[in-house]
Amino acid sequence: MASKLQQLQSKACQASKFVAKNGTAYYKQLLEQNKQYIQEPPTVEKCNELSKQLFYTRLASIPGRNEAFWKELDYVKNLWKNRQELKVEDAGIAALFGLECFAWFCAGEIVGRGFTFTGYYP
Repeated sequence: MASKLQQLQSKACQASKFVAKNGTAYYKQLLEQNKQYIQEPPTVEKCNELSKQLFYTRLASIPGRNEAFWKELDYVKNLWKNRQELKVEDAGIAALFGLECFAWFCAGEIVGRGFTFTGYYP
């Protein structure tokens, strides 16, 4: 156990040295590349204002998203009513979409288990 702790401490020290050496240059480069997104003056008050704007903008978009959801649901209901006219291509696309959703679910389960396939850690 002590050797694992020593290895972890060594890796943390290496990471700290790397960040101390390269962190400032990376920070400046990142700000330069994304300067069009920076609001002037960059203050805490401006950040609070922007977070409120984002919150209320998303809140205002709920009716539009709700309407889009019901349109999609009506489309699916219409497809189900006329399933005899459904093309093989459309059924294949739906099957692939379902398979992709299942694959993402499985990937999330594996990540949630700590990248193990057999089960959770005790």
